[in-house]
Amino acid sequence: MLIGIDVGTTAVKAALFDHQGRALKTFKRLYPTKRPAPGHVEQDASDWLKPVLEALSQFGEDRVEAIGLCSQVNTHVFVDAQGKPILPAFTWQDGRCAEEAAQLDAQITEAEKLAWWGAPLPIDASHILARMAYVVKHFPDVWQKTRWVMAPKDYCLLHLTGEAVTDPMTAFGIVDSNLKLVPRLLNLVQGAAERLPALVSFTKVVGHIRNGLPCAGVPVVTGAMDAWSGLLGAGVSEEGQGLYLSGTSEILGIVSSRKAAVPGVIAFPKCEGIVLHAGPTQSGGASLEWVAKLLGRSAAEISELAASADTSEPLPIFLPHLEGERAPLWDINARASLSGLSSSMGPAEVARAVLEGVSYSARLVMDSLEISACLRPSEINHSGGGAASDIWCQIRADVLGRPIKRMKMLDAGVLGAALMAGTGVGIFHSLNAAAKTFVAVDRVFEPDLTESDRHKNSFEKYKMLYQRLVPWHAH
Repeated sequence: MLIGIDVGTTAVKAALFDHQGRALKTFKRLYPTKRPAPGHVEQDASDWLKPVLEALSQFGEDRVEAIGLCSQVNTHVFVDAQGKPILPAFTWQDGRCAEEAAQLDAQITEAEKLAWWGAPLPIDASHILARMAYVVKHFPDVWQKTRWVMAPKDYCLLHLTGEAVTDPMTAFGIVDSNLKLVPRLLNLVQGAAERLPALVSFTKVVGHIRNGLPCAGVPVVTGAMDAWSGLLGAGVSEEGQGLYLSGTSEILGIVSSRKAAVPGVIAFPKCEGIVLHAGPTQSGGASLEWVAKLLGRSAAEISELAASADTSEPLPIFLPHLEGERAPLWDINARASLSGLSSSMGPAEVARAVLEGVSYSARLVMDSLEISACLRPSEINHSGGGAASDIWCQIRADVLGRPIKRMKMLDAGVLGAALMAGTGVGIFHSLNAAAKTFVAVDRVFEPDLTESDRHKNSFEKYKMLYQRLVPWHAH
């Protein structure tokens, strides 16, 4: 048996797999996110660890051979030498460190960024150095007590095994194309390097579950950030494949060994034999949750409403920038907008506009990724909670203009974590072989060509609307 665990934005999800990739048991436990002030988006790190231990307790069997974890990325917790959190964790949605980010970004040249990362990626409010600089400035006593600044999975690994480690992709933004830390960058925040966990590969067995905990003695591998784990769990590991993960945010990706420097795109260095070009948006499933709450409906009912909208009539344009936007705009000041409303429109039209607006944000990312990767995937593997909606999958296929292959196991991060665990203990000889063994397709959504012109026109309006609103949001 293999256990995969995903410490996500809204919940811990886990599954117990056999060697054929069948999920014999599954687990999900939600936890809260707090917004104590504008731009502040926090979580309690203990809320990550408790459900992880609960999942292991439920799955604890003599035949468990390895455990892998992944987690939300650009979420950081400051802990002391005993691993105790000293502050609430800054989530990836937290924008309070924008000023520190801008100051750091101004100290780095575009040439340096290209040399380190292959793209002029900005230091944004979610960057680990921006968080460190913020704490140095506002909580100097906390900074002095800080031993490590950790991602959620790494915090859980520390408490499960006693080892403080991370992987190069979770640490992306402070490592270069050789997967080494960048001293010039880290030196911008005094003491930053000393507060980082050791870098090790995804599949390295970093330790064993400590005595007294569920699954004691079982080996645990390093794991990866959610996008990389989801990449593997969605069966994307070969040149030219496209990826679409839909969770709280949307994550788009292309595997390509070629690179062209494109602003706003994360062009990862080669890791585990894969070169990934990726871009995360800020509010995918978060937009669905917002409109569901607004209309007093469930997420499933929003999909039903959207399916009932008459697409032959004009529809509003929705910008899903509820908490700013990440790729490819990287604009923390951007805000959501619903434009083009008329008195004839109702809940169905609003629901449809939100699903389409999120899909347009994904299209904007994919267009940039295709330039960065120097190729256009002919089809895209799709997974994540947002892929459960048939109408949303169809909208995505229509907007992106190519087939969408929905995976059978939607919790791609959970599956990818299990694949890394299995590779780490030698059950699979490579991550690519593991993905081919485990991953299965549920359904293919072909694009409806009759919708092409409407979406082309709406996508142009989407881009125009954002540009028109930039000056307003900046003040």
